[in-house]
Amino acid sequence: MSRKAPARLPAPASYGEAVQQLEQLVAALESGQLPLEDLLTQYQRGAELLSYCRDRLQAVEEQVKVLDQDGAVKPWNG
Repeated sequence: MSRKAPARLPAPASYGEAVQQLEQLVAALESGQLPLEDLLTQYQRGAELLSYCRDRLQAVEEQVKVLDQDGAVKPWNG
């Protein structure tokens, strides 16, 4: 019995949206009200959102590291 892989949801529009989706997802998982069939799918979506957030944070950290001698942030092409 093979199951079709769930379609990937689009990436969030922003870091803030990703965090909001993660918070909602965690609340749903912690509530214990999700059907068993949805648990893995929701967990996987949470992992995708977490990865997105980590990538965005790392990009910002890299941008902050690119400092001018005067302490001004240089334009970043990431």
